[in-house]
Amino acid sequence: MPANPPSARPKSLGYLMFASRWLQVPLYLGLIVAQAVYVYQFALELWHLIETVFLHGDAPVAGAPSPEVVVMLTVLALIDVVMISNLLIMVIIGGYETFVSRIDLNDHPDEPEWLSHVNANVLKVKLATAIIGISSVHLLQTFIRAQSTPNDKIMWQTLIHLAFVASAVGLAYIDRLLATSPAEHTRSHL
Repeated sequence: MPANPPSARPKSLGYLMFASRWLQVPLYLGLIVAQAVYVYQFALELWHLIETVFLHGDAPVAGAPSPEVVVMLTVLALIDVVMISNLLIMVIIGGYETFVSRIDLNDHPDEPEWLSHVNANVLKVKLATAIIGISSVHLLQTFIRAQSTPNDKIMWQTLIHLAFVASAVGLAYIDRLLATSPAEHTRSHL
């Protein structure tokens, strides 16, 4: 007696759900536009740095930070823009590769090393560490301006940064637990 053929409805519904992943493409395209905005922001910050160093000279203004502090804060702002841009690239490429479709780069020499083994867990840990880096830059900027920054703001930024660190450690630990087989996990705790 032949088995009952699967009904067309569940199969069609499954294909529709699977095809719905393509709805994420406009989101990733929007992040590419955001990447262009960060390139513009970087150019503005770089121009500000050039202006500060070469056009304004060393004429101190009363109450203004020293030129060295302004240069340091501007460079940190540039680093911040680059780190956020790197975060965007990880989300765009890693998210598309993980959730929408494989990116076939045919062993392109510029293919990121992490792309070959990207999955949702790896992407979460990479994003968490990138967020820690960005938070570190912001915290360093706050510490440089410590004399003009309220203590409660410094405290809250430090606590938020520590929460990011704890979250990243937790994600990495969970990823490690998920990566080990139950037998290996049991042996390591004996």
